[in-house]
Amino acid sequence: MLSSLHYAPKNNCTRHHSVSDEFPTVTTPQSAIIDESPEDTEAASQAIGRSAMRKATLRLIPLIALGYGAAFMDRVNISFAALQMNRDLHFSATVYGFGAGLFFLSYAACEIPSNLLLYRFGARRWLSRIMVTWGLLAMGMLFVRTPWQFYTMRFLLGMAEAGFFPGIIFYLMQWFPPHLRARAISRFYISLPLSSVFMGSIAGALFHLDGHLGLRGWQWLFLVEGLPALLLGVVFFFCLPDGPAQAPWLTAAERRWIIDSVHNDPSLTGPRSHSLSAALSDSRVWQIGLFQMFMLASSYAYTFVAPDMVQRATHLNTTRVGFIIAALNILGAAAMLCNAAYSDRIQRRTPNTTYARYLHIIPWALLISIGFLACGLSAASLPTVTSLGLLIIAYNAMQGPLWSLPGSFFQGRSAAAGIATVNMIGMVGGFLGPYAMGVARDLTGDYQRGLLLMSLPMLFGVGIMFHLRAGVRSRQHA
Repeated sequence: MLSSLHYAPKNNCTRHHSVSDEFPTVTTPQSAIIDESPEDTEAASQAIGRSAMRKATLRLIPLIALGYGAAFMDRVNISFAALQMNRDLHFSATVYGFGAGLFFLSYAACEIPSNLLLYRFGARRWLSRIMVTWGLLAMGMLFVRTPWQFYTMRFLLGMAEAGFFPGIIFYLMQWFPPHLRARAISRFYISLPLSSVFMGSIAGALFHLDGHLGLRGWQWLFLVEGLPALLLGVVFFFCLPDGPAQAPWLTAAERRWIIDSVHNDPSLTGPRSHSLSAALSDSRVWQIGLFQMFMLASSYAYTFVAPDMVQRATHLNTTRVGFIIAALNILGAAAMLCNAAYSDRIQRRTPNTTYARYLHIIPWALLISIGFLACGLSAASLPTVTSLGLLIIAYNAMQGPLWSLPGSFFQGRSAAAGIATVNMIGMVGGFLGPYAMGVARDLTGDYQRGLLLMSLPMLFGVGIMFHLRAGVRSRQHA
C-alpha cells in the first residue's frame, strides 16, 4: 500500500505494497475495461470517483466534525466560564489570559510527536486515545481552585489534545484529492463556528444550574461539555477506518480510485519523499507556520474575551450574550463553506498549481486587521458586535483554502510532520494572543489598546502570503 497511507493496524491486516506494485496505472486499468473507448473509460472512472467521494464524505466528515467540535468547545469554553469563574476564584485578567494561552504551549510542544504516533499506530486508535484523555481533563477543570491548578490543568489539556487537528488534516489528505480538499476541510472545520453556536446557546442554561449538587454554574459547564469527547472517543475507535484500504464500505474499484487520485497529485510542488527532514527543512512549512501563528494570535485574542466584550458593550445577561455569539458564528460557518467551495472550483480549473489558493486567503487576512482596528476604536455596542462579526467571518472563510496548501508540499510521513510543524508554530500564537489581551486589560482597564495592537499581526501574515504566492509563480516560469 502507498506509504502515505501507512495507517494499517497490526492486527488482522495483511501488508500492502506500493501503488505501483498493486495498481500499475494511475487511471482505471485497461485490463478492467475491455473494448471500450477512451470516453467510456473516463466516464467509468468519473462515476467510480463520484461514488467513492460520496461515501467518504457521508461516512467520515460528520463524525470528524463532531470530534473537532467537541475539541474546540473544550478548548475555549473557559471564555464563558470566566464570566463567573474569575470572580469566584479571584483571577485577574493576566492570570486568566496566561492560563487560557498556556494550553497552546503544551499543545505546540507535543504536536509533531503526536502526529508521528498517529502515523505509526493508525488514526482510529490514536484519535480515540486523544479524545478520551482530553475529555477527562476537560471535566477535571471543575476542581480548579487556585491559579497554579488552573495553569496545570490547561497545560495538561493542551498535551492531551495535541495532534488532533493536524492528524485530522493528514487523515483527510489520504481520502480526498487536491481539488476537493478545501471543501472536505471546510465541511469538518465548520464544526468550529457551530460548536461556538452550541456553546453560546447552552451556556445560559448551564449557568442556571448554579447551586445544584453543590456545583457552581461554571463547574456544570466544564462537566457537561467534557462528556461528548469521552463518548465520541469510543465511537471513533469502533467506526473510523484507518484509511481507504481498511474501509469495508468501499468497493475495490473505489479504493483504487482514491489511492491513485491522492498519490498522483499534479499540484505537488515538493519532493515525493516520506522523510521527516524533507518537511522540516522546507521554508514554506515555516512560513505558513508563521502565518498560522499570526492568525491564531489574532483569533484567540478575541475568542477568549468575546463574551466579556459583548457583555460590557451591551449590558446583556449571559444567555443573550451567548445567543449573539452563536448568531455571529452561524455567519462564520456560511462564509467557511462558500469560500472553500469557490476555491475548489478555481483549483479544479488550474490543477497543476496552487497559485489561486492564495487569492482566497489574502483578502480575508486583511479584513481581520480591519476588524481589530474598528473594534479597538469604539467600545459601543453596535461597533463592537459588528467588528466581532467581521473577525469571525474573515477567520472562518480562509480556513479551507489555507489548510489545503500543506498537502501540496509533501506526502506520507513528511506530510504528517509538515502539517504538525505548521500547527506547532501556529499554536504559539494561541498563547501570545490571550496573554497579551489579559495584560493590556490589567494595565489599561479595558480591551481597546489590546485590540488595536492585534490589528498588526495579520498585516505581517498578508506579507507572508504574498511572498509564498510569488514563489509559486516563479516556480511556474522556471
